[in-house]
Amino acid sequence: MTDDLPVVVIGAGPVGLAAAAHLVDRELPVVVLEAGGRAGTAVAQWNHVRLFSAWSELVDPIAEKLLDNTGWVRPESSSYPSGAEWADDYLAPLAAALGDRVRYGVRVTGVARRGRDRVVDAGRDTEPLTVHVMTAAGEMRLQARAVIDASGTWTSPNPLGGDGLPAVGELAAASRIAYRVPDLADPDVRAGYAGRRVAVAGSGHSALTAIVALAEVAEQHPGTEILWLLRRGAVGAVFGGGDADQLPARGALGQRAKAAAEAGHVRTVTGFRTSDVTPTADGRLVLESFDGHRLEPVDEVVVLTGFRPDLSALSEIRLDLDPVLQAPRKLAPLIDPNVHSCGTVYPHGVAELAQPEPNLYLVGMKSYGRAPTFLAMTGYEQVRSVVAELAGDHEAAARVELTLPETGVCGGAGVFDEPAGQTASGCCAPAGPQLLQLGLSSPIR
Repeated sequence: MTDDLPVVVIGAGPVGLAAAAHLVDRELPVVVLEAGGRAGTAVAQWNHVRLFSAWSELVDPIAEKLLDNTGWVRPESSSYPSGAEWADDYLAPLAAALGDRVRYGVRVTGVARRGRDRVVDAGRDTEPLTVHVMTAAGEMRLQARAVIDASGTWTSPNPLGGDGLPAVGELAAASRIAYRVPDLADPDVRAGYAGRRVAVAGSGHSALTAIVALAEVAEQHPGTEILWLLRRGAVGAVFGGGDADQLPARGALGQRAKAAAEAGHVRTVTGFRTSDVTPTADGRLVLESFDGHRLEPVDEVVVLTGFRPDLSALSEIRLDLDPVLQAPRKLAPLIDPNVHSCGTVYPHGVAELAQPEPNLYLVGMKSYGRAPTFLAMTGYEQVRSVVAELAGDHEAAARVELTLPETGVCGGAGVFDEPAGQTASGCCAPAGPQLLQLGLSSPIR
């Protein structure tokens, strides 16, 4: 029997810690394994960025119940935290409330069924799962009743190459290519972009954030040029939903990016799918597309083309994933970005997340595979349902207990007045104030 074994949660980010709080609330043993040295390690890496979601949408209700017992004071519900504030004012206290259930510096290298590789049928519903980890003390193996993988996608950004693989020369040019929104409030970072020609690749909220931040640099530092590379054939609805977006800060981000483009700070290149990156004699980079279009040399490249899940640790687990999105097959039709915006994704839970491997669940950003625009509230609903199922409360697991903000579209233009006293932001914006689209779309786990 495995009932006395803990549920192992991979990742101490917002969704992983929420899963742990729900397990504690259900009086189920839990161990959280975090590869980094603190709660919200990934969130801390974009600490300069603000979220589009207000605090009211970023705190899991059961996690708040656990925090209330510690004397925690909830931040002002209508304010928009930065990544640093989310990590320091919510995730760190929540991890502290969970105590020694959270283990740091533990990197998961594999998950399997005890004594069985993925080919063996016998015992898959009776033997425990085994979680192989690497720690400072060496290799270890933990037994688990269930595994909830909330490790996110932050460590696996998509490459610049337009075919999903690194462009020829991309890896060699890594020192001139950034795959995260740069912290342009940092004088040293800012100096690396000021007065230079910068190419930004991507059409999502992270790219909009970078465009807005770099446009501000261009205003202050003549000679700064911004090339915005879009794989799509036209700009279209890239600037977002504007006043149709019920996450106001996200709508405002698109409008600020639109204004920057209209002010002449940004030159847009559409239909550009990078095939080659070639260094010049003076250390600059020439980008070439698959149709032979070569851009003038650039000094720096910012690649914000999304993220993908790292599934290598699950190679001995039986997964049923959509062949396009790499998301759970039943979830994929609900989150397909060709059909849905974040506000039209139906709230979902254990029924859509269950895998052929018993008691193994992908949650949070990792459950979305390559799909963007993930909301924290969606992740909290996922783990509420999964934990209810593990507790044997099938009725609660099947219920939908979440109403998402409708966005009309996550793309499309419009006008938006920023929330009083706040500069619009989202999981993809620059510091003080920065916008980012983590309301959420990229860096959470």
